Amino acid sequence: MPSSATTLSVPDLANIQSLARDDMGAVDALIRRRLASDVVLINQVAEYIVGAGGKRLRPMLLLLAAGALGHRGPQAHQLAAVIEFIHTATLLHDDVVDESDLRRGRKTANAVWGNAASVLVGDFLYSRSFQLMVELEQLEVMKILADTTNRIAEGEVLQLLHVRNPDTDEPAYLRVIERKTAVLFAAATRLGALLAGSDAAVQQRLHDYGMALGYAFQIADDVLDYASDAQTLGKNLGDDLAEGKATLPLIHAIAHSDEAVRARLRAAVEHGDSDAMPEVLAAIHATGGLDYSRRRAQDYADAAEAALDGLDDNDYVAALRGLARYAVSRDH
Repeated sequence: MPSSATTLSVPDLANIQSLARDDMGAVDALIRRRLASDVVLINQVAEYIVGAGGKRLRPMLLLLAAGALGHRGPQAHQLAAVIEFIHTATLLHDDVVDESDLRRGRKTANAVWGNAASVLVGDFLYSRSFQLMVELEQLEVMKILADTTNRIAEGEVLQLLHVRNPDTDEPAYLRVIERKTAVLFAAATRLGALLAGSDAAVQQRLHDYGMALGYAFQIADDVLDYASDAQTLGKNLGDDLAEGKATLPLIHAIAHSDEAVRARLRAAVEHGDSDAMPEVLAAIHATGGLDYSRRRAQDYADAAEAALDGLDDNDYVAALRGLARYAVSRDH
């Protein structure tokens, strides 16, 4: 059970992670047990990407949400593993679609084993996640996750439709984020509340928190693609531009530049022209695209915190609030 004292120094991610460390250890052990297959290539590819580490943010969100409402234990561990399997499957598929060769500072699975293996192992992880959720024999859990994976698939197709599309505007960009990122955050936090036996209103609060946090994280990520460096970011700077993705800093610059600059920015998106990066950066800075995008991320982070208002104060709630602040203050 969570303590009533709020002792965490937030938004220190290490402190937040330490609160969930024991539970995350159980989740990691479960993930590795359930990754096992008698098909060697599946083991190799799955272990490569799961073993890459990362923040394990999505499963940790489920554990923190459940803990905030007084629930811990094996069911939470199993659902957290489901969330991580779904997320990992999307990474495998995304890197193939985006033709990415670097993630978290090392080669992507498709760069090592090829596109076919990555897609098929992604499918294996999706199906394994459904095996795990069915074992819990809770219809509402299955409904939430079935709806979520369907929305994620929609988001992958929707993003594809906007590749090299200079007419992508902010509402269209946000629709992609909702499906590609925010819905899985929201599922994680809602499931934590569901496991805790919370009523519909509290489940909705946790859903709203996760949704807003997902927006904040993704917009902040997209800012970093124009404001960080490859070593810190763990991927090639300017990858979004090279892939023909118009994210919020560039969308803002296109909307607020003069006609000549707008035409050059649109051409850079249409051709995925990473050589135009200096000119794109100049336009983003001239129009305040980074500051605008940071404000939008902060708006969503504030909305995430507001969704937690009214919950009993404890270390887990403080950790959730800290994650909202961390989302918009990190450098990678």
